[in-house]
Amino acid sequence: MSRVQLALNVTDVDAAVAFYSKLFGTEPAKRRPGYANFAIAQPPLKLVLIESAEARGSGVTGALNHLGVEVESPELVRAATGRLSSQGLATAVEESTTCCYALQDKVWVDDPDGTPWEVYAVLADAPDEPGLGCATDACETSVVESLPVGSTPEPAVAGPCC
Repeated sequence: MSRVQLALNVTDVDAAVAFYSKLFGTEPAKRRPGYANFAIAQPPLKLVLIESAEARGSGVTGALNHLGVEVESPELVRAATGRLSSQGLATAVEESTTCCYALQDKVWVDDPDGTPWEVYAVLADAPDEPGLGCATDACETSVVESLPVGSTPEPAVAGPCC
């Protein structure tokens, strides 16, 4: 079996494990002090979390813009939204958003260090957009809020889209 490995520096491995367990619906395959890894079946992914004081809470560091999981249908985006919300994660839903040259439905969540994750389905190809199509002002979005009780109605992500 082939899968992509993604290694992330995190400031608090316990908080990151709690978040990623909710995001992917599975527990880590291995835990050590300051370290965890997940062997995620769907999507095929080896996720490695390394605790580091150097991890910054900006969410977008260096070359990293955001992370995502492409699913096959809008129904799967809605199912992910319900699952993530029921786990207490703040979500920001975008329906029929034009971004990165595609019409998409998506839901966003931020990990404990502020790294934005999207679960999305591509609905159709889209015509050319201004610029690269990945800046907030280049996206035409209908945001539907789906937040846990007591949360503020702000999107979980400010900025990236794709």
